[in-house]
Amino acid sequence: LQNLKTEFGYLARSKGLALRVIDSSLFVRSDPLLLAQMIRNLISNAIKYTKRGKVLVGCRRRGDKVRVEVCDSGIGIPEGQFEAIFDEYHQLDNPARERGLGLGLGLTIVRRIGELLDHDVGVSSVAGKGSIFYIDIGRGALPEEKSDAAGGTTAPAAAALTGTILIIEDDPMVANALTLLFKGEGYRTLSADGGVGVGLLEKAAGFAPDVVIADYNLPGDATGLEVVQRLRAAAPRPLPAIILTGDISANVLRRVVAADCDYLHKPVNVDRLTQRVQDMLVSIRKTETMTASRPPLAAPNPAVKPVVHLVDDDVDLLESLRDTLKNRGHTVEIYTSGESFLAAHHADRPGCLVVDSAMPGMNGLELLRRLKAEGRSLPSIVLTGYGDIQLAIKAMNAGAMDFIEKPAGDEVLLASIDRALSQVGDPLARSVSQTDAADYLSLLTPRERQVMYLVVEGLPNKEIAVSLGISQRTVETHRAAVMRRTRSASLPDLIRLVMRSV
Repeated sequence: LQNLKTEFGYLARSKGLALRVIDSSLFVRSDPLLLAQMIRNLISNAIKYTKRGKVLVGCRRRGDKVRVEVCDSGIGIPEGQFEAIFDEYHQLDNPARERGLGLGLGLTIVRRIGELLDHDVGVSSVAGKGSIFYIDIGRGALPEEKSDAAGGTTAPAAAALTGTILIIEDDPMVANALTLLFKGEGYRTLSADGGVGVGLLEKAAGFAPDVVIADYNLPGDATGLEVVQRLRAAAPRPLPAIILTGDISANVLRRVVAADCDYLHKPVNVDRLTQRVQDMLVSIRKTETMTASRPPLAAPNPAVKPVVHLVDDDVDLLESLRDTLKNRGHTVEIYTSGESFLAAHHADRPGCLVVDSAMPGMNGLELLRRLKAEGRSLPSIVLTGYGDIQLAIKAMNAGAMDFIEKPAGDEVLLASIDRALSQVGDPLARSVSQTDAADYLSLLTPRERQVMYLVVEGLPNKEIAVSLGISQRTVETHRAAVMRRTRSASLPDLIRLVMRSV
């Protein structure tokens, strides 16, 4: 706030206005560059529309939020214009659209960035007397090291990886907001509009993005998926991509998953977006390190009996599963880590993989990503000790055909293994389960399908209600109907059904 006071002090004095900024010791959880841009736009507007008097900037505690307020004694806003002023190019005092008076995008940018950061933006005003614009931001912890229960201090977090992010977005304000976000996190960013700009970037010497973030809907008939595919064709290495979309239809989800891209629903949760990028960079670094000296893979031998490969750091569980599967006539091999499986596994040993999601060293998802990057076709089942929607989605995106919570009953696991083994050498086996899943989903109403896809994406009921413009109670009713109609006993069941349908 003090930096902004210095920045706008001269402008305020030149208009004969008093600019007062009240110090605050509060901390908030936000992006410093984007938040500063929001407050900067509000102060600029306040000075612009105030002919005499003062502009006051300060903070208030509001429960678990901090409200930053920019108050002025300016012309005020008619009551019916409170929402319209946030529209693009809307200006109260410029009916002739004179460019010298600005474009009317300042408040639009504030609202757009607020949606990106999940900060509420609003205004209260009395025409002729002044206005108060505010931003509500979540409270943050003090930046000092925190003490643990034993009285010591927690270890510092591992340094975040950085890289080059290519942002493909035709809306300049959204592109600018994303650029500021990732630059503030230390990334190198490049931006393109999805058309000519991408073509130029593809030809640019030395250009090699680590991650692509693309809007699904681009100008004309192009989609972000098509642009990503063009970039991947020219890339020297695998290129992970995140698709941002406001379209939650089944067709779009199918295309995104089929193109091996991650996706996030708009409005984007910033923490979720930055975490996805970090996960992708970690996976890239591990794959590059571990595959540097790997010998070429041998071709699979169809005459060899399929093997069930069990990977888990729990030795007792491994031995119990091995005995159960052997009693059912399966050939079984056990491994206590992802690294030991990779060291022993050969491509001429067809079968399926059952892997724990959480293990020391290489976890289950990292193992699946490694196999996928190396082009190994191995139907996989992920076991987890807790139900987590985002973990299930990541497992499916990494190549898992099933996701089962521990403790899994023998019949549930055996049925899943039978399905996995039926896919060995039979590419049509998956299409049968796709048809069955599609039949279940066809029973849902359009609204139930909307709710279902947002549930599968990991959004809580409250966020789904806001996104769809319905009450939380209505979301709960639709959610229950989805579980009933699809015969899903749990969220992992529903996730498996949706992922099989794509």
